[in-house]
Amino acid sequence: MTAVRTLTPDALNRATLARQLLLRREELPVTEAVRRVVALQAQEPASPYLALWNRLAGFRPADLDEAFAGRTVVKATLMRITLHAVHADDHRTFRGAMQQTLYASRLGDRFAAAGLTPDHADELVPELLEFTRRRRTTPEIDAWLEERLGAERKAGAWWGLRGYAPLLHAPTGGPWSFGVRPSFVAAPPGPPLTGRTPEPEALRTLILRYLAGFGPATEADIAQFAMVRRAPLRQALRDLDDGTLEHLGTPEGVLLHDLPGAPRPPADTPAPPRLLPMWDSVLLAYADRSRVIPPEYRKLVIRVNGDVLPTLLVDGRVAGVWRPAPEGAGVEASAFHPLPPAVWEALAAEARSLTALLADRDSRLYGRYGHWWAKLPPAAEVRLLAGGHG
Repeated sequence: MTAVRTLTPDALNRATLARQLLLRREELPVTEAVRRVVALQAQEPASPYLALWNRLAGFRPADLDEAFAGRTVVKATLMRITLHAVHADDHRTFRGAMQQTLYASRLGDRFAAAGLTPDHADELVPELLEFTRRRRTTPEIDAWLEERLGAERKAGAWWGLRGYAPLLHAPTGGPWSFGVRPSFVAAPPGPPLTGRTPEPEALRTLILRYLAGFGPATEADIAQFAMVRRAPLRQALRDLDDGTLEHLGTPEGVLLHDLPGAPRPPADTPAPPRLLPMWDSVLLAYADRSRVIPPEYRKLVIRVNGDVLPTLLVDGRVAGVWRPAPEGAGVEASAFHPLPPAVWEALAAEARSLTALLADRDSRLYGRYGHWWAKLPPAAEVRLLAGGHG
């Protein structure tokens, strides 16, 4: 029997950082970077921009503006039933893999409470896609649904359809391409993107793309990232067990899947400090989040309602949180444990770069989440970085 290579927690951490472009900033076009990291969480419009700023040398926000406007990068409801920015070429595949999850999550609850069934969705989706061949606002779609279903059922119908129907969020302008009032446009025409079961080939492709961006990983990690059911996931992994995947393990004997030849740097590879945005994918891509978040800090940065605070990443792991200081004065960093002076100096350099980016966009970033800071326990160290302070 062939011995399985084992990877320590530090080795897994460095593999993740390498694939997520967090060991060093890379010189890549925005579209290629989005493909490399698989998907960028995009509930908060600024977060994809900050995610790429952390990962790309010389990142220009205007390049992501252009990618969104030209639909080479698109924003849609995908993995974990949340908004992600993905390369346009990946959207159809990821949707195909997510069909069963989106069907089960969006066509029950409020959709059913409005007296609607999946058969209604099958009838409405083609008409909705035709209506949204050009950009439509939510009030326009509300009026369209009211005309077809009546005032009592339109809210429940839209709650289900805006996640189940293959709609993209259309850029509406503002500092981060998308504002608080979304507009929608149909995904490009092609094979059906709705249904009650995942497309097997799409699910296999999503697994491979996930492992390229986040591996090595367990079956539970893959399920957590995508929020797909275990039975089709296990079948897809069996289908790929033909030499496509490499199997590794942890010292505790947990089975890990990966792609042969994928980057796995030494466990002691230096990892520079970073200021990660809210909901950065690296914090949410695993069932075992201790790969990047020390267990004692998990409840501090991932709130019970699902909010994920902007974090300090130090030596590859979460070490605190940050927020923009008032009036564009820099970055307020709160460390959960004392940090060496050299780390604070590196974080100050990151803060100066981030402050310059925000000055051109929106220095009030994440302001509506400020209430979380009052609920955090006292930090070990709090510093104001940049803006002449350090």
